[in-house]
Amino acid sequence: AAARTPAVAGAPLSAAALREPAGGDYRLIETPEKLAEFAAKLARQPEFALDTETTSVSPIDAELVGLSFAWQVGVGYYIPVQCVYGRTLPLDLVRANLAPILADATKRKVGQNLKYDLNVLRNAGLPVAGPLFDTMIAAFVIDPARNAYNLDSLARGLFGYTKIPTTDLIGKGKQQLRMDQVPVEQIAEYAAEDADYTWRLRLLFEPQIAPLGMERLFYETEMPLVSVLTDMEHHGIRIDTDLLRELSRTLAARAATIVNEVHRLAGTPFNLDSPKQLAEVLFDKLGYRVVRKTKTTRSTDAETLEILHQETNQPIFALLLEYREIQKLRGTYVDALPAELSRRTGRVHTSYHQTGTVTGRLSSSEPNLQNIPVRTDAGRQIRRAFVPRSADELLVVADYSQIELRVLAHFCEDEALMVAFVADQDIHAFVAAEINGVPLAEVTKEMRGRAKAVNFGIIYGQTAFGLAQATGMSRTEAQAFIDAYFTRYPRIREFIDRCIADAKRDGYVQTILGRRRPIENLTSSNASVRAQAERFAVNTVIQGSAADLIKIAMIELHRRIARESLPLRMLLQVHDELVCEAPRAAAPAMTAVMRAVMGGAMKLRVPLKVDVATGENWLEAK
Repeated sequence: AAARTPAVAGAPLSAAALREPAGGDYRLIETPEKLAEFAAKLARQPEFALDTETTSVSPIDAELVGLSFAWQVGVGYYIPVQCVYGRTLPLDLVRANLAPILADATKRKVGQNLKYDLNVLRNAGLPVAGPLFDTMIAAFVIDPARNAYNLDSLARGLFGYTKIPTTDLIGKGKQQLRMDQVPVEQIAEYAAEDADYTWRLRLLFEPQIAPLGMERLFYETEMPLVSVLTDMEHHGIRIDTDLLRELSRTLAARAATIVNEVHRLAGTPFNLDSPKQLAEVLFDKLGYRVVRKTKTTRSTDAETLEILHQETNQPIFALLLEYREIQKLRGTYVDALPAELSRRTGRVHTSYHQTGTVTGRLSSSEPNLQNIPVRTDAGRQIRRAFVPRSADELLVVADYSQIELRVLAHFCEDEALMVAFVADQDIHAFVAAEINGVPLAEVTKEMRGRAKAVNFGIIYGQTAFGLAQATGMSRTEAQAFIDAYFTRYPRIREFIDRCIADAKRDGYVQTILGRRRPIENLTSSNASVRAQAERFAVNTVIQGSAADLIKIAMIELHRRIARESLPLRMLLQVHDELVCEAPRAAAPAMTAVMRAVMGGAMKLRVPLKVDVATGENWLEAK
């Protein structure tokens, strides 16, 4: 609640009212006298928009070129600190004038993708404190179905205004300039315009948040999370590049072996990376059935290879799938991660995105760490390369156990499921025992596997066909199993039907914190399109609520670290998992802190279970 400040007095402003003036009065602050006068004005503002111009899209390696500010429509200011063409101000002088204002915890800072600016300013010795308002995240919370949330798109879509394109200043391709190589007057116009339109977006968006019931989500979750993620990105994580080089050699050798073996089985050499050549070998030469056609070709995607492998049990398909995974791991992680190391810190600093998924889950890029596979040994080995920053520290990894099933139990209030979670039973074995009508001790591995497939499949609207594929059952068996499941757990069926009915009535579904996702096509005449919309409705409520939960846990842990000056650094968040580092001596105590904070982050109708472990690397701490 502390993050809220009253909107500008008077009625909410419409987009039309904020369109004028188109552009504005944009002022260059390039002398010490102008800077002192500007700082005095800025110090009187309870809140203001800010933006940075830099030399790089990576906030960790970027150098500050200048800062822009705005707090009234149509007026913006630019302060240059680095530029080849034009007068600039010494960074020390800018710090002396602006650092106290930026660090003033009573002033609200407004920005578009603020996390980037906070990291840049922190590295420039200008740390920012106080409540935040990120217009990009506000746009996403209000309308998660937009195509884009960047400032240019929002200004064009909401105000009908085309901002100065970045490429007008720095060009593109090989001839692209750095921002500090552009004449300072041009940068000033561009940068002040950014701050002005960010301020206009704040005036437009803020009055919409409360009527939509988004106050808790936006002010108490998404905005505090900006500071948490800023710290995590700032810390980065160390990578063992020697281990990755060795893994790359191992994987390359295995890929070469697979190529030879596939050539032998196919009876002809061909390029495994060419879908066209692979289709000719599989379908024309070897005579396997065509599973699926695209507009232009016969599909050889992973799903097709999986289906053919299950149908034929021929080794060529297992080898092709393994080869695909190896090439993906090498291209995406093993060979790519060392290239992502920061020049400044020598660590990897992923960028987190709060607007990346409609369910509210965080996504990440440069590099994307959300999709490192954990089901295969090669995928798991990549986690060995993530290590603490020094030999005196350990990684501390906490993971919510079966969080989406616990959220499902919370929402559907099925007595049997809730009792099983309260008793901390193996939920998959428990469900298998109930559906098969056998005592828990007599549940076989196969029974448990089928129950597990349904437990997780339910959340994603799995069909009998999907279950049959996942477990090897016949489709008839799979349908009978699903029917038995819903007979035993009718409250789950009721919950699913309620999610779909709510989505049809309201046009959207909501997570536990009120995040909305519009759901279309629920009344489509196309059965598969309609079924997909129904899956989206249920999945969003479950997965989105689990995402809400871990965000709250991250905020609480961040606050506790600050409040108690704990020797713990949060480094990575991947789905239901939080990766931290701590000194060896403190690791046991930090393990207890993480378990307590994450376990108490939200009160559900079933207990939250948190598995926490320490290790010399991410894999060892799993």
